[in-house]
Formats: sequence, structure tokens, C-alpha cells
Amino acid sequence: MIGFIVAGVVIGALARLIKPGKQNLGILATLLLGLVGSVVGGVVANLLGTGGVFELNVLGFVVAVVVSVALIGSAESIAGSRRKREVH
Repeated sequence: MIGFIVAGVVIGALARLIKPGKQNLGILATLLLGLVGSVVGGVVANLLGTGGVFELNVLGFVVAVVVSVALIGSAESIAGSRRKREVH
């Protein structure tokens, strides 16, 4: 379980480094998005037969980072649209 949390933080941090621009997300949001990305990456790797859901492998890691980048972008756009509505 601790390894899963550490992997989520690492994947979330890598996703934030890859995503251009400044992200207004806290460490908890980064952790949660990284955890979701790592689960999705594990599921994809499992479906492709390269490893288990909670097993660390290259394909699962790459998919996890890509999914986390997409999730961070989605979270930013949702937060941005909320901020625009609050201002008007």
C-alpha cells in the first residue's frame, strides 16, 4: 500500500513536470491524480498481458504518466471554469 502511494506521488509529479505551464494543484490533488493514473496504467498493462494491475512495469508506468497528464489537464480546466463563473 505504501509503495502504491509512493508510485502515485512519483507519477503525479512526473505528469506535472511534463505538462507545460503552471498547475494550480496541491500535493493531495497530485497524489490522487497520480494514483488514478497508476491504476489505469496497471489495468491497461494487465489487459495487454504485460503484468498485473498492481505490478510495476514499463508499459503500465508510461500509460499511468500519460493518463495522469490528461487528468491534470482536465482538473485544471474544471477548476478554471469554476473560477471564471465565480468572478462573473
